[in-house]
Amino acid sequence: METAHETGRRTAGTGEVELAVEGMACASCVARVERKLNKVDGVEATVNLPLESAHVLLSGDVDDATLLEAVESAGYQARVTRSRRSEPRPGTAEAPRAPGEHTGHRHTEYRGADLLRRLRVAAILAVPVVVLSMVPAIQFPGKLWLVAALALPVATWAAWPFHSAAARAARHGSSTMDTLVSLGVIAATLWSLWALVAGALSSGPGTPHVYFEVATVVTTFLLAGRYTEWRSKRRAGDALRALLALGAKDAELVALGPDGTPLRSDDGRWRTRSVAVSELRVGDVFTVLPGATLATDGVVVHGMSAVDTSLVTGEPVPVDVTVDDAVVGGTVNTSGHLLVRATRVGEETTLARIGRLVSQAQTGKAPVARLADRISAVFVPVVLALSALTLVGWLVATGDPDAAFTAAVAVLIIACPCALGLATPTAILVGTGRGAQLGVLIRGPEVLEETRRADTIVLDKTGTVTEGRMTLEEVVVPDAPGDKASHELLRHVAAVEALSEHPIAQAIARAGAAQSPPELGDPEHAEAANAGELEVSGFVAHPGGGVEGLVRRSHAGLGNGPGAGGMGLNTRRVAVGRADWLGGRGVTVPAGVTEAVERAETSGATAVVAALDGTARGVLVLRDPAKPTSAAAIEELRQLGLRPVLLTGDNEGAARHAAREVGIADDDVIARVLPDEKAAVVARLRSEGRTVAMVGDGVNDAAALATADLGLAMGTGTDVAMEASDVTLVRGDLRAAGSAVRLSRRTLRIIRQNLFWAFAYNVAAIPLAASGLLNPMIAGAAMAASSVLVVSNSLRLRHAA
Repeated sequence: METAHETGRRTAGTGEVELAVEGMACASCVARVERKLNKVDGVEATVNLPLESAHVLLSGDVDDATLLEAVESAGYQARVTRSRRSEPRPGTAEAPRAPGEHTGHRHTEYRGADLLRRLRVAAILAVPVVVLSMVPAIQFPGKLWLVAALALPVATWAAWPFHSAAARAARHGSSTMDTLVSLGVIAATLWSLWALVAGALSSGPGTPHVYFEVATVVTTFLLAGRYTEWRSKRRAGDALRALLALGAKDAELVALGPDGTPLRSDDGRWRTRSVAVSELRVGDVFTVLPGATLATDGVVVHGMSAVDTSLVTGEPVPVDVTVDDAVVGGTVNTSGHLLVRATRVGEETTLARIGRLVSQAQTGKAPVARLADRISAVFVPVVLALSALTLVGWLVATGDPDAAFTAAVAVLIIACPCALGLATPTAILVGTGRGAQLGVLIRGPEVLEETRRADTIVLDKTGTVTEGRMTLEEVVVPDAPGDKASHELLRHVAAVEALSEHPIAQAIARAGAAQSPPELGDPEHAEAANAGELEVSGFVAHPGGGVEGLVRRSHAGLGNGPGAGGMGLNTRRVAVGRADWLGGRGVTVPAGVTEAVERAETSGATAVVAALDGTARGVLVLRDPAKPTSAAAIEELRQLGLRPVLLTGDNEGAARHAAREVGIADDDVIARVLPDEKAAVVARLRSEGRTVAMVGDGVNDAAALATADLGLAMGTGTDVAMEASDVTLVRGDLRAAGSAVRLSRRTLRIIRQNLFWAFAYNVAAIPLAASGLLNPMIAGAAMAASSVLVVSNSLRLRHAA
């Protein structure tokens, strides 16, 4: 591992450095590292506990050795993983990397494996220790020596992470939860060993009182809690790696002539060569085939297509692009062939900027200090002082060292943090287990505090409040209103759209396949009911415009009956797309159709015009509908004291329509928000004094989820959103947000109750122990009783609704 003494590179001028920091376990560790780093002149540091990294901003000449020495002086190990001291070569891509991508990943994995190994050994040895200690019927010579032999590996090797952390904190004059755990295990073990040895040396009758089972059970429970916590923290660093993995790895670079125009081969194809995305420069032109991911941000210089931006924007409708339109790296070209000129590369792309927003938001949101750590900071020194005073007091008063030692150890044992140490992890384990049954995954204890304080909940629209995919809402036929005309128009349009891969086309095709047949008892509908299947020939897709084809009924016996509006003809030319595209192809667009398009678009819907035989006949209105459970979910959130705010990149009409469907006031709708602006909106709400919870599902929501006081991600969304959040709603049902808030608040209440009773129970007995009225055996029983009380209280969460 690189140390301060092995590194001497200079960091000149301004810049930023990332450090991998090893050994941090709690918020007090973060505070110590930050304090040491920020004491260095020209350094502004923020330390991220989940990522186990420190982000250092430099405003002067600081070498790496100085930074590493500062971390080591706080009692931790560090190494430089990334240093950006000057801007990259102009116009050259520097592949964006996630913080922690090359930091302490191997060390983190090793620590998790080490915790699991210690937990397994502790659990295996704890079972016979508890059985032999707690079942009086099991008696045989040397039983207690066997118990001691089984318990000592648990109290020493398995509990070593607590002992080492306590020693490190002690070296720096502080105490944490680990201090209490270490003291409790050591006190119970040493007293038991002393009693066992003293009993063996004594010739008197009776069995010595030992507490090995206390040390083993406490160690096993706490290792289980620590391992579960490690698993949650490990996933935090994966969010940015998953985000950056969305980008393309290679690009097809197009050769350019002296004047900068793309060159073709003799066969008419573009002259291309495959290069890594990191080799792209601003001004390069690359080609994007249908289905391929755009390599970087740029401007279309040739071709037309529809680009699926859902991975970045979360919006369900692909964006039609043509020459001079801007496109975003990481999005997917769904249909046409594009040539794109790169305008931003590397760390300047939209995808990389979103990644930095997530990183900055996660780094800036310090975890809430653990309540047990707050208590232990005062409790441990007080207990040690009381134990010492008890020892001295008894020696002075009685001169009996045995009585003095017994009373002093009784004070330590009765104040042992067994219940205090179990208070948080048991409640978290039970609460998160119940949450999994309810479809709610809670990341860790720091999340719970925010659910209690939250007063505003920001809801992403697409995929969160709404279904996240387009559905056909209405077919408008201005010149021939009625079910028959709309039915026949949809049949013809759906037959053509079924051959297209465009999401809007697929929505229309689904609606056509699912529509109910005409009423067979109605003579006017008899012809349509027996019209036979439709066959499509001559299908052509025009990227960015629409589709067209010839539709013929396979039932030839109908002839050329008049039908409604002339729709009974055996073969029809069908064209579907944007009104301006149809107009450009010579299709007549009546005023009634134009008005229907305007009405639909004003309401925020997507309008598609359908033409038959050169004349626009109707408008198909599509919308992303609200989920059936969203209205009830929002009402439930209001009852929990949360004010719902709808946040979306959609237009005002679509946003307000969705809000009215689910009962959100127009004043609480924020529309036309770009992906990298969502986090800014959340930050603004927080600056107004609100405690903000955010619910989202897309990559574009990741930074906002991390910026919010409480982030809730829909399990049906992207991995990046889920990993940047504090809570994942597995079912994708917004009602789970209410369940998450209720469960989190109840779990927090249980933790507070546990801490109170664990603290009060033992403190009340300390005077008895100090006065000699409570021998260590009774102290052990009282300690065990407090632990049982805490665990039983936590188990009430199994039935939380």
